[in-house]
Amino acid sequence: MTLSCFELGERMLSVDETLEALAAMTPPSVATHRVSLAAAGGRILAVDAVSPIDVPQNTNAAMDGIALAWPDDAPAGDMLVDVVGDVLAGARLATSLAPGEAVRITTGAPLPAGADTVVMSEQLADVGTPGRVRVERPERVRRGQNVRQAGEDIARGQRALGAGTRLRPQHLGLLASLGYAEVEVFRLLRVAVFSTGDEVTAPGESLPPAGIYDTNRFSLQGLLSCLGCEVIDLGILQDDLDSMRASLAAAAREADMVVTSGGVSVGQADWVKPALTAIGELGLWRIAMRPGRPLAFGRIHQTGGVTVPFFGLPGNPVAVMVTFLQFVQPMLRRMQGEHDWQPSRFTALAAELLKSREARVDYHRGVYTSDEAGQLWVRTTGRQGSGILSSMVTANCLIEIGDGCAAVEAGAPVTIQPFGDLT
Repeated sequence: MTLSCFELGERMLSVDETLEALAAMTPPSVATHRVSLAAAGGRILAVDAVSPIDVPQNTNAAMDGIALAWPDDAPAGDMLVDVVGDVLAGARLATSLAPGEAVRITTGAPLPAGADTVVMSEQLADVGTPGRVRVERPERVRRGQNVRQAGEDIARGQRALGAGTRLRPQHLGLLASLGYAEVEVFRLLRVAVFSTGDEVTAPGESLPPAGIYDTNRFSLQGLLSCLGCEVIDLGILQDDLDSMRASLAAAAREADMVVTSGGVSVGQADWVKPALTAIGELGLWRIAMRPGRPLAFGRIHQTGGVTVPFFGLPGNPVAVMVTFLQFVQPMLRRMQGEHDWQPSRFTALAAELLKSREARVDYHRGVYTSDEAGQLWVRTTGRQGSGILSSMVTANCLIEIGDGCAAVEAGAPVTIQPFGDLT
């Protein structure tokens, strides 16, 4: 039986347990609406796109040349062909061709009835007689060549794209080829983001002697924007229980999810957990991983029985990004309707000794490359402290070292998670 995170108690959870619990606690996908195809880039398709036509609509020429009705008695040597007309792209010939007859044709033009082969212009020679051409070296010509069959790409009634597809440029082109002017997509998710801590200072302000600039809120906004979310920026919260409780409640009234950073460990001024339990419930807050062990997940209660998921991410900037990629991203994608999404994972060989610790999953920042033989190799970016945000700038992947491994020797296989288009 699968347990929700609200039944797991206070113990330290493995990464897999956390992912399973969060999957079970994901709210239903948000509502849908119709948008123009031009505005659909990056959105999640809400219903299957079924083709109303054959693509291509007509059997057509894949080359400029002649469309030939293959003769019943094709000669072994050069073939003389009667050319009885012309067909340009966008036009069609109403009459049928008899065996041995042909029409001049351009790429994309529909083949006339009776024609089954396209001979490209480079294989033709003028014989000096109007309306006749010679097919040179016919042994190089195959019956049926250079012809695109109607429906060979997508047949009428076929599912072209499934619900849950994140629409990339190639998907938009495909939908356009089917005649779609509008599509049904899930609405944009609204995610409220704020940072916590009296020491946190907004960029552009004078930095106090004991202050740090707020980096996490901007990293999170960037990640959320890449996922197509509508970001509600609520700034920096004070380390005060009453103001934090009020801010969390107000954020939940506006957003589909609330995400904070900092204030989720056991420090004297960490108010996120008590504020959450005052207006909702805490599900989990300790995960056997590095970076990112202190991570709070819970629900904020609203009137009418509505609950809004809440993530309280760590304060260190690398831990914020790693925990977002591992835990927040999957839930957001499911809420957006992208239910079949899974993170990309590849196997690479370690270019150096990778140290870890058993009983936790380590996520090193890495750089993977391919050698001349196509083998992937990965090395770390150097120092792996959770406050070294430059390691995320240098990296193009996370190196995932499982909780049963104390080290990965140089040359041994290891799992990597490429950043793809999110970082």
